[in-house]
Amino acid sequence: MEDLRPFAGIRVLDITHVLAGPFASYQLALFGADVIRVENPHAPDQTRLDGVDEALSQAGMGTHFLIQNGGKRSITLDLKTRAGQDALRRLVADVDILVENFRPGAMAALGLGYPDLAALNPRLIYASISAFGQEGPRGGQTAYDQVIQAVSGLMMVNGAPGTQPMKVGTPAVDYATGTMAAFALSAALFQRARTGRGQRVDLSMLDTALILMGAHLTNHSRSGRAPKSVGNHHEFATVGLYDTADGPLQLAAINLAQQARLWRLLGHPGLIKHTNAERRAGAEAERAVLRPILLQRPAADWEDWLQAHHIPAARIWTLPETLAHPQMQSRDALHGFIDAPGIPGAITVPKAAFRLDHGGARMDRPPPRMGEHTGEVLRAFGFSTEEIAALCDGIGQNEQQREEKDAD
Repeated sequence: MEDLRPFAGIRVLDITHVLAGPFASYQLALFGADVIRVENPHAPDQTRLDGVDEALSQAGMGTHFLIQNGGKRSITLDLKTRAGQDALRRLVADVDILVENFRPGAMAALGLGYPDLAALNPRLIYASISAFGQEGPRGGQTAYDQVIQAVSGLMMVNGAPGTQPMKVGTPAVDYATGTMAAFALSAALFQRARTGRGQRVDLSMLDTALILMGAHLTNHSRSGRAPKSVGNHHEFATVGLYDTADGPLQLAAINLAQQARLWRLLGHPGLIKHTNAERRAGAEAERAVLRPILLQRPAADWEDWLQAHHIPAARIWTLPETLAHPQMQSRDALHGFIDAPGIPGAITVPKAAFRLDHGGARMDRPPPRMGEHTGEVLRAFGFSTEEIAALCDGIGQNEQQREEKDAD
């Protein structure tokens, strides 16, 4: 049956590690791309060795690796050797996309930079994901999600007032960068369809973080004031975290119509405001009215009642509660593996955050064991049995030489 997914027929070389880069190529794989992970045989991706299941980590299939590597194939090439570099050049001649997220300049130093590879394949889309960008005063520096959260100002606006800066409790910058990279690659493919030309994509985690900080950035540009953390406090009283009879409730009657509807429902039409300036001026008086009212009923009752009247509100849910809710069964955002090769038992991973009427996200294969598809992939690219054996022997010899050197 014909594969109707948007990236069917697109070949991707994924020379990335950890999260942002692998998540970008993962999104392409879900929508049909043939994503080939090129892994260093001597240095597994650190996520292969990390996660909550120690047995999987020891087997090189850590849960942190499984999250964003389903649907891919894995080959091992030592790109620090001439044989590995030559092999990659042969692959590049017949692929659409290469994604890498090494320190800026590292691929060029190996003779594998964009100009080198574009000369072999002018239609190649070459994406470089880095901490700060390929150029500029910080271009050569490296970072992880936490460091970018610190540098971008994101930590300064997160947390409660008067407390130390706090990072977001998930690698939000990594996931956002991976998502932005998938969009950038989609845009480059769309442009190539019109022009026939490939190009370089230069994507920075810091740039992505600043986009996440868009409201703070623009407000600062106008007011000159550096944003500070406000915790759960909001300038409007009808937005914020409130105590109820049994726990907190997040109320979000943000727009003027919602706040008017809320005050009518609560029997206080006199508190309805007609401008946001009036809402700011009257916020403390409104909070004094809201607090005792919300204490009268449990949070779940408030959530159900307010949502029934089109007022955005929710009690504070746990992740297990969200996953168990029937709403998740009506979506297609998650994928469950059951006794997949190399992954005994059951495990669930995120998939894509949107659905298509046709050609939507699909998991074609489980996350690959390291080098699992080396022979299969190289044969498909025209490598002979002898060439594949020589590459594998070279990897083994290099590994033995490293071990002997370590022993000395």
